[in-house]
Amino acid sequence: MAVVWEDCLDEEAREWREKAVELSRKYFAPAADAIDREQRYPVEHLPHLLESGICGMLVPREYGGAGASLTSMVAVVEAIAESCASTSAIVAALSLGAFPLLLGASDAQKSQLLGGLAREGKAVNFALSERNAGSDAGAIETVGVREKDGWRIKGEKCWLGNGGHSETFIVFARTGEKGARNNISAFLVPRSTPGAVVDFYEDKMGIRGTTTTNLKLDVWVPDESVMGREGDGLKLALKTLSIGRVVVAAQANGIALCSFREASEFAVERQTFGQSIIDHQGVGFMLANAATRLSAARLMTYEAARAYDRNGDMGVLGIMAKLFASEVSHDVVDDALQILGGRGYVKPSAVERCYRDQRIVEIYEGTSEIQRVVLARAIKKEVAERRKVGA
Repeated sequence: MAVVWEDCLDEEAREWREKAVELSRKYFAPAADAIDREQRYPVEHLPHLLESGICGMLVPREYGGAGASLTSMVAVVEAIAESCASTSAIVAALSLGAFPLLLGASDAQKSQLLGGLAREGKAVNFALSERNAGSDAGAIETVGVREKDGWRIKGEKCWLGNGGHSETFIVFARTGEKGARNNISAFLVPRSTPGAVVDFYEDKMGIRGTTTTNLKLDVWVPDESVMGREGDGLKLALKTLSIGRVVVAAQANGIALCSFREASEFAVERQTFGQSIIDHQGVGFMLANAATRLSAARLMTYEAARAYDRNGDMGVLGIMAKLFASEVSHDVVDDALQILGGRGYVKPSAVERCYRDQRIVEIYEGTSEIQRVVLARAIKKEVAERRKVGA
């Protein structure tokens, strides 16, 4: 039995994980340092992701995908993140674009866009974030106004993962009075639409192989570009993010596993004062704590994914998984760097790279602070309901 807990995956998820591990060993891990150093989008990885079916693994079979479970996606993202966090972030962004289509698109929209993702690897982008909105998604300033038999959309979106390599953007815009309920709608905006301009690529601390971009919009789109019902955009965005959190938790766990294994190998091999440094309690206890907390984070992540696969709802467990896994990953990577010392601090070092890659998992798909706000509200609601029953 492994010291760090391993999930007993079903046959489907195990096969997907084996694909991801093999691709990681052959292609993703060997290129990870160069991709990071050059801040280069790994276009050479895309055929492997497409041919293996990973690009469209969540897409239902009727649209050309594999109809895989969220548990399978978690296993894949975790395995890839252990070798190359940038490539795992690309896969996670592909799934983030697929989720709102699965949840709210029409059959025609699904056929076109999910089919394109599964068969050709055509990325769909989740364009929600704005510089003045951030965690407060309801405060977005991009607006959609009726114009003829369609909509004029004006605004600016930022921090679009895979934005530089996406062919369609799911743009969330305010279509009602600011502060009103149901005042945000989702629109499908092809990259080729006149007035849609990707004008800025972020220079990032970590996951440097992804293209994180800015998007300026002054576009007209027809009525059939609305995804779901007018005014239901925020609900769709929040449902999407609730699933995306679990994928980010898997990414956090993969990055932590990479650092833990690097540190464990080094701690056994490195000799000081006549013994392996793992035999010094200061180091051995750090690794013992890391193994315990990382096991707990993985348990919570896989259970959250299974809850979704069972009934489409993971409740607060998904929030807890993202919060706990991301912060455990922070601590595990930090301790791994401390154990490696100077060797971990200089390039090229997998742990040095993980140290920078890890930081984003505490920020995107909802910061740790936002996760705690939502959990506190859930606790308050539960207490109120319990008191009501007891009254």
